Amino acid sequence: MTVPQFPRDFLFGTATSAYQIEGGWNVDGRRPSIWDTYTHASPRRDTGDMACNTYHDFQTDINLMSVLGLNSYRFSVAWPRVLPEGRGQVNAKGLDYYDRLVDALLVKNIRPFVTLFHWDMPQALQDAFGGFAGRETASYFADYAEVVVRRLGDRVKDWITLNEPWEHAALGHLLGEHAPAHHNPWTYLKVAHHQLLGHGLAVERIRAACPDARVGITLSLTPILPKTDSPQDVAAAKVADQFFNTFYLDGIYKGQYPDPFWSQVRWLHPHIGADDMQVISRPLDFLGVNFYSREYARAVWWMPFLRFWVDGDLSASGEKVVNGMPFTASGREVYPQGLYDLLMYLKREYNNPFLYLTENGAAFTDHLDGERVHDEKRVAYLQGYMDAAAHAVRDGANLHGYFIWSLTDNFEWSLGYGTRFGIVYVDYVTQRRYVKDSGLWVKEMICGQTG
Repeated sequence: MTVPQFPRDFLFGTATSAYQIEGGWNVDGRRPSIWDTYTHASPRRDTGDMACNTYHDFQTDINLMSVLGLNSYRFSVAWPRVLPEGRGQVNAKGLDYYDRLVDALLVKNIRPFVTLFHWDMPQALQDAFGGFAGRETASYFADYAEVVVRRLGDRVKDWITLNEPWEHAALGHLLGEHAPAHHNPWTYLKVAHHQLLGHGLAVERIRAACPDARVGITLSLTPILPKTDSPQDVAAAKVADQFFNTFYLDGIYKGQYPDPFWSQVRWLHPHIGADDMQVISRPLDFLGVNFYSREYARAVWWMPFLRFWVDGDLSASGEKVVNGMPFTASGREVYPQGLYDLLMYLKREYNNPFLYLTENGAAFTDHLDGERVHDEKRVAYLQGYMDAAAHAVRDGANLHGYFIWSLTDNFEWSLGYGTRFGIVYVDYVTQRRYVKDSGLWVKEMICGQTG
């Protein structure tokens, strides 16, 4: 198997998020997030109470990163661990934890990339303002960002304001599949806009606190294709693409929201302040891209305002092959060409921004065999997507790093612990780690770089 080749200074890392790995949900001053409230609401639902227990032991995983040859690590700070009420009093023990984590990474020459919001909204802000549904929360987010950067900015230079604002807004506030499990189309656009406003306010505060900081945002970008060649489906796919992707891209890079989507939802518009779009579109140092696969949209008459529907093939769950295309255990089509196409699209349409692939990976059904996990499908998946990324770099895409989702198996949001994305297997009872064959392949791939 050939090893994809990248430039000499290319970053190879993994990505995680606080609620998915830390545990320690109610210790040392941390107060509940909306995910604590959501998972505790049902006795049948998995929780992040223990997760991978990295609040009490991060060194084991850092040692594994070093053994695998990884030179960067993307993690998130838990807002309710640092500011238990989301605002006001700072929790010193919470900041101390991330202080020690950063130092431990640097000892191993692993470059930290810190995400400030990965969906764990403090429950206190949710109760007081509806989370990002309230405009006030954008300002509180900027305050929180400044607190963290002032503490860590002497050592951390790479900052990501938000992770996947579409998912938090749509899955949390429109479709009800994520915390806080709301179904409210009148709230969705408020949450989306206020997240971007908070992002822009935070960019300014981060740079003031740490002038040599490199600041970006991470977006999930999902190419949307028409279900058929009919004019109706082609038009529906355009609106769907704007809903999923270019609402955020255009807001950040063009200072405006795209039509026809923005006009179609005019009755749902939030208040847009006179300076909001200027704040949102402040220049960035990089764009983080989370990519997994493509989707298909078709025109429907019964969807208010949007008039499209994205067809997910539920029959694909369980690593089936549908119409000749393999799907992962989480129901995502394996389609590496889509990554190449996306990177070239960003090159063409958004002036080739400085990029990191901040998430890419796959869930498969893993079995522990002694102390080995033979995950050949994940190895093939990573090979295919990394080949596509390397091809795009050769063709001029401004890509500088690749963060695999994820280092370890972890709490996979609404899917719980049954869905494993890691290149390291976690026994959740004993908390023992086992490097999977995919992790060994990653080590070999990194060792095989000649650029």
